[in-house]
Amino acid sequence: MAEARRTLEGKVALVAGATRGAGRGTAVQLGARGATVYVTGRSTRGSRSEYDRPETVEETAELVTAAGGQGIAVVADHLVPAQVEAVVGRIDAEQGRLDVLVNDIWGGENLFEWDSTVWEHDLDKGLRILRLAVDTHAITSHFALPLLLREPGGLVVEMTDGTAEYNAANYRVSFFYDLAKSAVLRMAFALGHELGPRGATAVALTPGWLRSEMMLDNFGVGEENWRDALARMPHFAISETPSYVGRGVAALAADPGVARWNGQSLSSAQLAREYGFTDLDGSRPDAWRYLVEVQDAGLPADVTGYR
Repeated sequence: MAEARRTLEGKVALVAGATRGAGRGTAVQLGARGATVYVTGRSTRGSRSEYDRPETVEETAELVTAAGGQGIAVVADHLVPAQVEAVVGRIDAEQGRLDVLVNDIWGGENLFEWDSTVWEHDLDKGLRILRLAVDTHAITSHFALPLLLREPGGLVVEMTDGTAEYNAANYRVSFFYDLAKSAVLRMAFALGHELGPRGATAVALTPGWLRSEMMLDNFGVGEENWRDALARMPHFAISETPSYVGRGVAALAADPGVARWNGQSLSSAQLAREYGFTDLDGSRPDAWRYLVEVQDAGLPADVTGYR
């Protein structure tokens, strides 16, 4: 079992946007498999981003190391090309390779407006959402992919919200949010065409209803008592930890046949079924199927058969 957990030993990953949420969960799970993981973010122990939250990129790196890998914190704003170029240059100088790139940069939680039309939504905030969700991913891929392609078998994960199937049929929150998340799905598709013939794989990956640090705070609960939030939001019963999608990324990175997923849109639940892993509590929440069949259908909350 210990050997199985070290399947990424010797591999190098960059998790861009790893301060909290899915990025942190992914970085830690890559570390649990033995990878060296560079984690980037803007929030540090000396300076907070506009989120003004306590999580720091240094803390994420320490969690990676504690999980069994080597965590390396690098402060970077992925909207600044020179900073991203410097991150990749450091990885090249220190490791000479990059096996996994996870584009998890987001930063829009405090910017998007629920059910707000494009003419009602604050324009500056809407355009910044697009910059944070799209430009950052493109800038990071531009600089990181030449290093990733140096060795065959590299993996790029574009982290988003919603599967291609779900987002194609459903309006997501508001104009800017919908556009941002759909753009990331399309980026993975495009990267699949560019990377596949060159020996690498790109996928889009979505968690389900994520019990991120911010989400837990919004409900006034912690991970240990998250079910207390069900009184206020019963459908929150389908939620999952950031480690669940992180285990999905780790499973993909360790799969010698990962190329079969190239260009596809995947979910944490789909990968859990395929690779046999679970969330931290031993369950396998299937949030997107639940959303369609229960929540969107207007049925009472009942996760029986969905986790």
